[in-house]
Amino acid sequence: MTTVRFDSFPARNALMLALGMGVTVGTAIGFEKLGGYLPCLLCLQQRIPYYVGVPLMAVTSVLALLGCPRNVLRALFAVGGVLMLYSVYLGVFHSGVEWGWWAGPDECGVVVAPPSGGNGRGVLDAINTIVPPSCNFAPLRVLGLSFAGWNVVASSVLSFVALRAAL
Repeated sequence: MTTVRFDSFPARNALMLALGMGVTVGTAIGFEKLGGYLPCLLCLQQRIPYYVGVPLMAVTSVLALLGCPRNVLRALFAVGGVLMLYSVYLGVFHSGVEWGWWAGPDECGVVVAPPSGGNGRGVLDAINTIVPPSCNFAPLRVLGLSFAGWNVVASSVLSFVALRAAL
């Protein structure tokens, strides 16, 4: 029978990472749903490492509590750290697009015209009337940083914590 260790440092680290990742992506979703800031294609891509990282760190926390071998935990922390480093890359890329340092993907800001001849009452017709924002426009800057810039800050901190736990 495996004993549960409630004083596990790796479990606390993994739980802290899961919560940090969850709060970060939750804040982005909150700005979208409550604040009305529609995400662009690059914004949505920046959420993917968090969608993978939160459950990964939650599982890592449970495994640490159950006394999983240290090497397995280290590997899971390393994967979480790499996910957050990828998020840093995505945020830097998006920030560069916003500042005009380089071009964004061709799909950014593409507007799909509503179908002609339709009565305009269908759900799919309503979806086509929503115009996604362009990736090169930052709708809000706080202390000089856009959402993408703040993602770089948050992802950097989270990757540091995860990679430190892996070592």
